[in-house]
Amino acid sequence: MSKSSFLLYKTKIKTLAEAMEDADVFVGLSKGDIVSKDMVKSMAKNPIVFALANPNPEISYKDAMSVRDDIIMATGRSDHPNQVNNVLGFPYIFRGAMDVRATCINEEMKLAAVKAIAKLAKETVPEEVNEAYEERNISFGADQIIPKPLDPRLIYWVAPAVAKAAMASGVALEPIKDWDAYEQELIKRLGNDNKLIKDITEKAQKNPKRVVFAEADHYKILKAAQIACEEGIAFPILLGKRKRIEALIEDNGLEFGECTIIDPRDDSETERRDKFAADLFEKRNRRGLTLYECKKMMRERNYFGAAMVEMGEADAMISGLTRNYRDTIRPSLQVIGIDEGVNKIAGMYVLITKEGPLFFADTTVNLNPTAEELIDITLLVAKIVKRFKIQPRIAMLGYSNFGSSEGDDAIKMREAVKKLHEEHPNLSVDGEVQANFALNNDLMKEFFPFSSLANKKTNTLIFPNLAAGNIAYKLVQELTEAEVIGPILLGMKKPVHVLQIGSSVREILNMITVAVVDVQTRK
Repeated sequence: MSKSSFLLYKTKIKTLAEAMEDADVFVGLSKGDIVSKDMVKSMAKNPIVFALANPNPEISYKDAMSVRDDIIMATGRSDHPNQVNNVLGFPYIFRGAMDVRATCINEEMKLAAVKAIAKLAKETVPEEVNEAYEERNISFGADQIIPKPLDPRLIYWVAPAVAKAAMASGVALEPIKDWDAYEQELIKRLGNDNKLIKDITEKAQKNPKRVVFAEADHYKILKAAQIACEEGIAFPILLGKRKRIEALIEDNGLEFGECTIIDPRDDSETERRDKFAADLFEKRNRRGLTLYECKKMMRERNYFGAAMVEMGEADAMISGLTRNYRDTIRPSLQVIGIDEGVNKIAGMYVLITKEGPLFFADTTVNLNPTAEELIDITLLVAKIVKRFKIQPRIAMLGYSNFGSSEGDDAIKMREAVKKLHEEHPNLSVDGEVQANFALNNDLMKEFFPFSSLANKKTNTLIFPNLAAGNIAYKLVQELTEAEVIGPILLGMKKPVHVLQIGSSVREILNMITVAVVDVQTRK
């Protein structure tokens, strides 16, 4: 270890109170409640106070902030901003040192860790960190001079920096050659490896698309849109009152760079509204709509946004955070319509579990589909699952196993399976089967070895009705804390995706990513 050097000088100061007069910085590593409000008041302009004694700091955060509004304050406590804790450095310093088999931990490695932590503090904070601390938009400033201890990026920012410093200073016995692979390995150690989301995010970033947001006057939408823009996933088009959107952006410290904001009700949009209305009137004039009504509809954001997608001014639309699901779908069905060869649209959720992704359908649209409609839904889902580069293995669920019970739901699932086997022999699908057998391969092999799912891991579940599907995915989500993508709207002619009311920023971001990949795979 290299020796540290200190600058010593004589002083007549004999008390802490005297030392703090006109001081720029106070660093306390002693005991609680030894610094008074008056001491903090006596410090120089814009003072820095690190009161790091635990559990009680040298002066409480509340007391220090009550006497100075220009202070940068840090403590060792998690219930105040700027928690200085060795968990930010020690685990990752050791991780980087061990991964290159360093013979020691030298000053170069510790300095590399400090610089990595300082650099990370200025980066955009992931939404999961905002949620963990019940904050809206944590960003670099007086209350964020250091990353939060729960920031998952620390391991793959600090450990590689330490490892590189060990190699540069000549103390590494096993140098790392592939840094990208090393970073992925670190992410896996945290259990954050999510292949499906990672794959679709990388795909979206290769060819980002224009996504129109019909509810851009909502913070969650703006935050998700900002992240999507920043990560190169999408080019946001924000619909709503310009002044309100701009105020939300400014109040929450969001940074979009160049961003398109459109108010469908503004007089400047009259020509565009008339063009959109004329197109809708041509499609729906024999369905009871007048041109006047079409023009009126285009003042509503869901109609206007759908028209932008239909007329090629946007590639996909996201909506539904604050409105009823069916009310959000209706404008898109009227303006865009369903895809060729599709008889029924459907809704699907993807639940990311430790065992891999599970696809649930129909969870949002069809109340009580018939056997024929279940076949359509199954084929739609299979098509989308394949777009995720996953081979669908489908279980048609019910309360009986292969005819063990009778009843309307059991019979229609049985009939749907029979026709699917006859008309789509290459599709891996079976049922009707209870959910526990579908998901437990050992049970399936023991009791129903004849099933095509007996030697395969089921990844797609088709439910007999909306109630069953909706209840099932919500139970799994709550009990397992599985990450959710959806609801993904299936069967539309062009990409329109409707959010669940109250979706988190992360869920909205996942939906944006899916929408972009949806555009890419269609083309």
